[in-house]
Amino acid sequence: MSTLDINFVRDQFPAFSEPSLQGQAFFENAGGSYTCKPVLDRLTRYYTQRKVQPYGPYDASRLAGEEMDEARARMAAILGVDTDELSFGPSTTQNTYVLAQAFRQWMKPGDAIVVTNQDHEANSGPWRRLAEDGIEIREWQIDPETGSLNPQDLENMLDEKVRLVCFPHCSNVIGEINPVTEITSIAHAAGAFVCVDGVSYAPHGFPNVGHMGPDIYLFSAYKTYGPHQGCMVIRRALGELLPNQAHFFNGDVLYKRFTPAGPDHAQIAASAGMADYVDLLCDHHNGPEGDATQRGAFVHDLMRGQEVALLQPVLDAVKDRNAVRLIGTSDAARRAPTVALALNRNAEAVAAELVSHGIMAGGGDFYAVRPLTAMGVDLDQGVLRVSFTHYTSQQEIDQLLNALDAVL
Repeated sequence: MSTLDINFVRDQFPAFSEPSLQGQAFFENAGGSYTCKPVLDRLTRYYTQRKVQPYGPYDASRLAGEEMDEARARMAAILGVDTDELSFGPSTTQNTYVLAQAFRQWMKPGDAIVVTNQDHEANSGPWRRLAEDGIEIREWQIDPETGSLNPQDLENMLDEKVRLVCFPHCSNVIGEINPVTEITSIAHAAGAFVCVDGVSYAPHGFPNVGHMGPDIYLFSAYKTYGPHQGCMVIRRALGELLPNQAHFFNGDVLYKRFTPAGPDHAQIAASAGMADYVDLLCDHHNGPEGDATQRGAFVHDLMRGQEVALLQPVLDAVKDRNAVRLIGTSDAARRAPTVALALNRNAEAVAAELVSHGIMAGGGDFYAVRPLTAMGVDLDQGVLRVSFTHYTSQQEIDQLLNALDAVL
């Protein structure tokens, strides 16, 4: 397997040459990544040369629409789904609320939805609120020690009443990567649809959603080097079954059915820059030509290889410390590089201490109140979270480890 050229990667991100950020190592990537240059270039071009209502007959408008269409087509191809199965919306949370409203109309009292207590609240709260309409909510619970979800536990919860199973590809505090394909197969065998929150996974390589099989896959472009958009895959069979949530005259267009508000034209167009970035990495590292899904998979593996190599020393450095509890597995190959630490003092205060060591990190609950509570974490203290991606350098990891030595 190819080794990631970290210098080439960092050259694609203007933040790494920004004078005001020099000497500071960014470890709050799980809250939002740096934006790559292809996205910024497309956004600037749209705002300077287009910035009009798209799909009109004049060039500035026609090109605007073509750039929006390009973003949807190229990103859908990387994700292994049809172009119209990918929708853009203002955020993943808002996209989920719209979907929950569609399910609210489609389901009937006595039907059931399975949620987990491993999720960020965005893939839990909207579904739980359907209990107000007589929908039964069943909670697939994590192991309170490890934070893991056991697929066998899910099998025992499924029956003919369950219409939907919701779970994360990985948690934004526990980090363990869940076996999406296996869980999806279990749910489908029981006749249920599947909704996967991929927000915490997609920054570490775009997945082949078509191959994994879930009916809904959600992630946030601003955490995958792009603009502030929510990306939502809804497979055709489910998308055409659920009630239309948009204007009645858009109801026969799959990618418009679940985005009721007017879209952000410029940010959708700029999302093609994420595909540009995948292509840049693939070509630079002599990856496969042609098929966009294969090229995306090649880049996914490049990213993960880099991350796992840098993550294991971080996990080893913290897992056996006194007064530090590592949340989730200490095996880098099984998790994303999102590392939450429960300390014996306030995590936000520790994050503030790290600033003087040039470390940008965060402390708190990160909208993961349910998993942290289930694992016995004191929410008043919260967790210190250090998160990185493939563009993080060995030098920054060393800087982090030295800083942790100083403050923990």
